[in-house]
Amino acid sequence: MTVLLELHGIEKSFAHVRVLKRVDFRVHAGRVVALAGENGAGKSTLMKIIGGIYRADGGEMRLRDRVAHLHSPQQAMAAGIAIIHQELNLLPHLGVAENIFLGREPRNRLGLLQHARMRREAAHWLGELQQDLDPAQPLARLSIAQQQMVEIARALSQEADLIIMDEPTDALSDQETALLFAVVERLRAAGKGLVFISHRLGEIFRLCDDIAVLRDGEMVHQGPVSELTEDALIRHMVGRELADQYPYRPGRDGAERLRVTGLSAHGVTDLSFQARAGEVVGFAGLMGAGRTELAKALYGANPASRGEVAIDGESVTIRNPRDGIRAGIGYVTEDRKAEGLIQGQPLVSNMSLTGLGRFLWLRTLVDARRERATVQRYTERFRIRASGLDARVATLSGGNQQKASLAKTLIPEPRIVILDEPTRGVDVGARREIYSLIDELKGAGLCVLLMSSDMPELLGISDRILVLSRGRLTGEFSRAEASQEAIMRCAVQ
Repeated sequence: MTVLLELHGIEKSFAHVRVLKRVDFRVHAGRVVALAGENGAGKSTLMKIIGGIYRADGGEMRLRDRVAHLHSPQQAMAAGIAIIHQELNLLPHLGVAENIFLGREPRNRLGLLQHARMRREAAHWLGELQQDLDPAQPLARLSIAQQQMVEIARALSQEADLIIMDEPTDALSDQETALLFAVVERLRAAGKGLVFISHRLGEIFRLCDDIAVLRDGEMVHQGPVSELTEDALIRHMVGRELADQYPYRPGRDGAERLRVTGLSAHGVTDLSFQARAGEVVGFAGLMGAGRTELAKALYGANPASRGEVAIDGESVTIRNPRDGIRAGIGYVTEDRKAEGLIQGQPLVSNMSLTGLGRFLWLRTLVDARRERATVQRYTERFRIRASGLDARVATLSGGNQQKASLAKTLIPEPRIVILDEPTRGVDVGARREIYSLIDELKGAGLCVLLMSSDMPELLGISDRILVLSRGRLTGEFSRAEASQEAIMRCAVQ
């Protein structure tokens, strides 16, 4: 087999912390290699070295058996390397076509942009993914899932020999994931080499030929996927057994906490349902079904046009997120980078943000000592790994950022918690911790609404599952009644 990429003894440190420790890694033409590991294991750092974003402190990279020194993403692109980033690397104020050809815009002899050609070729690559999107529309108008498909189309348009996919399915529905997998099969058949990073272990065993596992910056296993079981892979990743991936205790028969009647807002129409204290209600549906729109409508970020919301038997009016917080609703957004956390700010100010009123005295001054003590308590409770409370959120791993988002939501002590894709981009160990936290919240009597595109997750931790399709409620299942097949039948109505 032809080796497209080979790394020998790659080293990388940040501020005297060794992130990669003499890592060896290889990718063959016509094969898909999974790169697995917990958040913070060094996967993204290794990919950024391959992509020219970081320079290795030591070791050697070879492309097609030639030593390569890549000092910029442009050099990596010219060398035939394309990366689909986990955190979308797009510009929302530009159009879809402009994002697909960002930095590679076709120009005429006078140096002017060829907009018609860009849109025509963008439509072709979107068509490869069966996406009927207008190449001229601003990216900001698209959902996270649609933006992810644009990111994938951008990588495909480079026609690279080596394609790195960093959590490409996180924002995608099962149907879109199947489309992406079909594209991967075509690329593999065409002799491309692919690196596939995913925390969804089922995807690894379904799609990949080889697997490489990083743990604490060291490569602890490389070989064919067929040689591993899922349990063995988890042991390599976390260095221990990880039993009961979905901790579940039956919900207690609590009083009705939330009643929604005839709710309509952007993306949802005439929704009615109820949820109890001490219950996890899961919401399933394909992309565009209205899960996120419902979450934002309840929280006040997507104001309702009609309908009624009652909490603990009392009708509430929620026009904005401040009203939502005052009504006792907490919301963890699906997009922690753009909406959930302020990446350049320290952990302490991020986590106290929604509950800042608790730390004010004389209505204007922040009691910093009380603020830090509260944040420290939640940091320890949620086992958030950071260099300190003043560490910038951007320096935290994805799993720790997600736990910080959840802690931020809980500091105001809500009665209802809405979790929109709470484990997106989170490794198997951190997922288990988040599921345990959800179970803990349920046990404490909170009402939890779980919006998720991860079917095993919904089936694993929900007491009931409601199904949305095109903004309407199309099915409801108890835990005993729910199955993937039954849910999908309702989701496609």
